[in-house]
Amino acid sequence: MSESKAWLARDIRRARRQGTAAIMQRQRDRLAGMVAHVRAVSPYYRELYRGLPERVEDPALLPVTDKKTLMEHFDDWVTDPDITQEKVRAFTGDPNLIGQRFLGKYLVATTSGTSGRRGLFVLDDRSMDVGSAVISRAFASWMGPAGMLRATVRGARFAQLVATGGHYASYAGYSRVVREGGRRGKLLRAFSVHMPMPQLVAELNAYRPAIVLGYTSTIMLLAAEQEAGRLHIDPLLIEPAGETMTPHDTDRVARAFRTTVRTVYAATECMHLSTGCAEDWYHVNSDWAVLEPVDADHRPTPPGEFSHTVLISNLANRVQPFLRYDLGDSVLLRPDPCPCGSPLPAIRVRGRAGDVLTFPTGNGGHVSLSPLAFGTLVDRTPGIELFQIEQTAPSTLRVRLLPAAGADPDRAWQAVLQELTRLLAGSGLGHVTVQRAEEPPRQAPGGKYRTVIPLASPAPGPA
Repeated sequence: MSESKAWLARDIRRARRQGTAAIMQRQRDRLAGMVAHVRAVSPYYRELYRGLPERVEDPALLPVTDKKTLMEHFDDWVTDPDITQEKVRAFTGDPNLIGQRFLGKYLVATTSGTSGRRGLFVLDDRSMDVGSAVISRAFASWMGPAGMLRATVRGARFAQLVATGGHYASYAGYSRVVREGGRRGKLLRAFSVHMPMPQLVAELNAYRPAIVLGYTSTIMLLAAEQEAGRLHIDPLLIEPAGETMTPHDTDRVARAFRTTVRTVYAATECMHLSTGCAEDWYHVNSDWAVLEPVDADHRPTPPGEFSHTVLISNLANRVQPFLRYDLGDSVLLRPDPCPCGSPLPAIRVRGRAGDVLTFPTGNGGHVSLSPLAFGTLVDRTPGIELFQIEQTAPSTLRVRLLPAAGADPDRAWQAVLQELTRLLAGSGLGHVTVQRAEEPPRQAPGGKYRTVIPLASPAPGPA
């Protein structure tokens, strides 16, 4: 069987037409194939899966994995012996290599720093092709033939809101498309979430995108600019991703831009995990991924209840396999079929909410900044293992740092302070105080590190 891009697109369409039974059979076969593959070529998994049945179709038979453990066993975990953690770290340390092929084969990405401990990720072409086929199918479903035609007439310009300056998955993927040329590269343009809002608004007004993709928190800020009349674009589709959206948020963005809004729930570990529908549910692409809502002891959470965490298995990426991997989010599995008619499982997500930080200005106004604007700046600073930025007063930020082993804490702090000061000044917030905390980042009761914490509000927002 040849898994070309064209074959993948046809198979995804065919699976959805055939229904749930066909989708789940593909999942079982691909899980069994992935387990057999990692046993053969990954020393880490070979030892971890010692004693399991010869063929494994049920993910519950597999031990649970997590980011910390996998990163500690990096060289034995990956399935290409030419890949080492040292080589990947050296590659990600050079911004000139963003989007280039690592070892001439792979896309390398780092986490954006919004969900705790950072990781190094290697994606093979199979994983990238599956992701492309899944999102292409989603676009066709979201927009319909008429919408796709209108987008083409308008030049099919995509605006991608990304964290620049590092090997983050969205920016690295964008950079590869542009580097390698072709028609897709001519339709995409990246806009940095680090850009001051007035500049971002001006550039989007000039570009007039047909489709806008990007971080939820930045899109929420742009919705406010559209409502205020400073931004005046008319995209045919907006796709927020990377941070959780409530139905209230989705409705607000749809009203502000008078357009269709469809969300994506995914992670660097599995970028094709799910896509949203018109009913504000995420549908898990179960032919290429496994998602298991579980309790604190990793037992299944009943449908209709939010889980303690969620385990995912990426059935596409063979070079750095994530199998029964604890993602750390809380999700709810819909107990009945979704009204949208999709045969794929439907979920709601309560984890990784994007918290915008809002600061007063000297003239009685305010400026809001995306958490990604802060998080990615610190994440790309050398010598930082973990960080946490908390707004402790309207014009005060407290920064907690955990230096990496062997790093100079004072040098790391000065680098972080310089980056944050530049970001704030560029947004007209030079009066904001940035404090260095003596204590390390604080872990939430659920085990995750909330890395950007806004000032507590006296009244909660919409649920």
